[in-house]
Amino acid sequence: MSVRLRFWGVTFAALLGVAVTLSLGRWQLDRAAEKQAWQASIDARAQLPVLDARGLAGMSDSDELLHRRVEAVGQWVPEHTVFLDNRQMNGRPGFFVLTPLRLDNGAVVLVQRGWAPRNFEDRTRVPQITTPAGPVRVQGRIALAPSKLYDMGEAGTGAIRQNLDLAQFRAETGLALLTVSIQQTGASGDGLARDWPQINSGVDKHHGYAFQWFGLCALITLLYVWFQIVQRYKRRAG
Repeated sequence: MSVRLRFWGVTFAALLGVAVTLSLGRWQLDRAAEKQAWQASIDARAQLPVLDARGLAGMSDSDELLHRRVEAVGQWVPEHTVFLDNRQMNGRPGFFVLTPLRLDNGAVVLVQRGWAPRNFEDRTRVPQITTPAGPVRVQGRIALAPSKLYDMGEAGTGAIRQNLDLAQFRAETGLALLTVSIQQTGASGDGLARDWPQINSGVDKHHGYAFQWFGLCALITLLYVWFQIVQRYKRRAG
């Protein structure tokens, strides 16, 4: 291969590398901007007035409800309590406890009440939790149903389950469940932990990736300038 042909081959590869890394860096910055806008939307919803049961049932767009604060008054439906297995809080494995709450207006909302440790000696035993009868006031924020974990079998129907599909649970119980759930917050007088993880949009991750791509772009440029321009000039000058 001639020197000239090799030079242009290296030049083409360097330009391609610069173009690709610049494009990827800018894409990561765009993703970071999207996540920042999403986080700003979450923060803004958290500052809106607290929803009550009437406002909760009256809003048809569940996306607009997410992350808003809510205070609901109703009665627990304890016979349909579900314990989601293999859920962690602060690094400890256990159950997420979910119980339907029948609101005063007749609608029913699924409440993510908190976390409870499991009995490792008897994996079929559910923890004893306090579920008061009569009207209760639940404070929390609107959330989607708990994320699904990998499950090789079919969806369970007992008290202990790996996952819970809201639509399937609605058909199974016959309850008029709303399309969103409440992630309960506030004082824990029922023995459940509610140290829910803070919502993290992942902006820092995208900024870190962008820095890596731009750094690689700069490295490609410096190496090209040093070996293909500076060194060639020195050889010719010598």
